Amino acid sequence: MTSDPRAVLTRPAPAPDVTVAYGEHPDQVADLRRPSGNGPPRRLVVVVHGGFWRHEYDRRHTDSMAAALAALGHPVAQVEYRRTGQPGGGWPGTPEDVLAAVTALPRLADEALPGLVTPTPAVLVGHSAGGHLALHAARHVPEAVAGVLALAPVADLAEAYRLDLDGGAVAALLGGGPGDVPDRYAAADPRSVVPLPTRTVVMHGTLDEQVPVAMSRAYVAANQAAGADMRLVELSGCEHFGLIDPEAAVWPKVTSALRSLGEDH
Repeated sequence: MTSDPRAVLTRPAPAPDVTVAYGEHPDQVADLRRPSGNGPPRRLVVVVHGGFWRHEYDRRHTDSMAAALAALGHPVAQVEYRRTGQPGGGWPGTPEDVLAAVTALPRLADEALPGLVTPTPAVLVGHSAGGHLALHAARHVPEAVAGVLALAPVADLAEAYRLDLDGGAVAALLGGGPGDVPDRYAAADPRSVVPLPTRTVVMHGTLDEQVPVAMSRAYVAANQAAGADMRLVELSGCEHFGLIDPEAAVWPKVTSALRSLGEDH
């Protein structure tokens, strides 16, 4: 692993092949990356970036990850969405954008990259707050999601609010705490409804200081008890950013989990 785990956030990477719009706002777009090789069309992998839903963090920090996945032969879409701190961001715009993108992107990618993408439900790869949004999509538009790889997801918004993760990030997203806007938590918190109907792998580093691994342990345990097709992969010695770093020691485990979700069951 690189000495600075955050180096992946600004590491240069190849530019995407094409950008498509799923809505009218400038941030309602996704960057598409052509898969390497000459194989048959494959299921789209949709990368949902993190950054605690805040405007200052955009899809660019997943460029290295997305480029590496495309180099492995996956057609990849990096979703952008309206975020807190900008007009239309927060509730309900942020989660609504991701639902719209997940639903539309397999068709848009098939049109933009003909012969490379199957216009079938996508596999979602979400990191941190993007993990929350991927789980949210699997709950609300399960017909559009073939599987979820949730990397250090914020899987319990009420607990994240209590822990004050990233200095009020959940309150900024939803407009308050569980006691202030309970209906929003009921709709947006993955922990509020189990089991999740979509095949899911949750991966979390034991050294994560941004999102505690205990959150994923509790979330997966609750889903498994309710009969969900979900498993937890704990990564010893891994912190928060190694999960999206192709140069990190855990990267082969990430790609292996993704392959398992891309297979038709």
